[in-house]
Amino acid sequence: MSLSKIKHIVLVLSGKGGVGKSSVTTQLALSLSLAGHSVGVLDVDLTGPSIPRMFAIEDAKVTQAPGGWLPITVHEADPTSGLGSLRVMSLGFLLPGRGDAVVWRGPKKTAMVRQFLSDVFWEELDYLLIDTPPGTSDEHISLAETLLQKARPDQVAGAVIVTTPQAVATADVRKELNFCTKTGIRILGVVENMCGFVCPNCSECTNIFGSGGGEVMADDFNVKFLGRVPIDQQFIVLVETGKRPRYPEGTVINGQDISAAAKEAEAEEAKRDTAQLVLKYKDCSLAPIFKTITADVVSAVEQGGA
Repeated sequence: MSLSKIKHIVLVLSGKGGVGKSSVTTQLALSLSLAGHSVGVLDVDLTGPSIPRMFAIEDAKVTQAPGGWLPITVHEADPTSGLGSLRVMSLGFLLPGRGDAVVWRGPKKTAMVRQFLSDVFWEELDYLLIDTPPGTSDEHISLAETLLQKARPDQVAGAVIVTTPQAVATADVRKELNFCTKTGIRILGVVENMCGFVCPNCSECTNIFGSGGGEVMADDFNVKFLGRVPIDQQFIVLVETGKRPRYPEGTVINGQDISAAAKEAEAEEAKRDTAQLVLKYKDCSLAPIFKTITADVVSAVEQGGA
């Protein structure tokens, strides 16, 4: 069975669209890989599959194997550096072009989600992250039902809930928390995304969407608040162009001066810009933030399985 070699399954959910579930999924996957875990990402956002673009593998083609599909490899494991493998599966790989619309009714969406969960041949994985569409509709119900039927009781570790700080977002995300309660999905924690904007010139962080809404919501539901994640233009540049993040001199994140990495990058630009995405991500200001978030998620998963 497709899920038989997977230790832990983590859902990335939100009742609101546009809050950055795919960027959170991407950075959780990169951070888990950097921590030495073997990781898979399954993109079940059928009408807006953005995971292939986030990992810069849009042109990759899925290989058909007897009885199913082989996921796309982002990078292999490197035991010498402590790097875990990373593989991805998305409907985006099966579409003829990036702009092709997926116009499906509920039953076909349900069938596709079930096929993704049963017909993708994952190798041994420590974590499978499932990136979901917004809302609590067909895909979510099908996902919950299929996991309940096909996954072992200890496999589904829980869900990471993503929101932005504004009340208009948290009002919808609260419905996702209620969905998890009704379907028996454990909540690993809440991430407050887009909490502040990092200026590309001076690195000052401004709370353009406010701050604290996600933490208040987490407190209201008595679940763990995993942290705040600002908007960093350099992460967008990394994803869109593949260029390594660079910051003004004196940029300090979590007590670490990350502008030094930019100086090194200038000296070895040609060599460093051909590096793997996961290695370039280490120079992003969001990397230390997600390192902490990922450690908390791993801790919650391990405590739940104890």
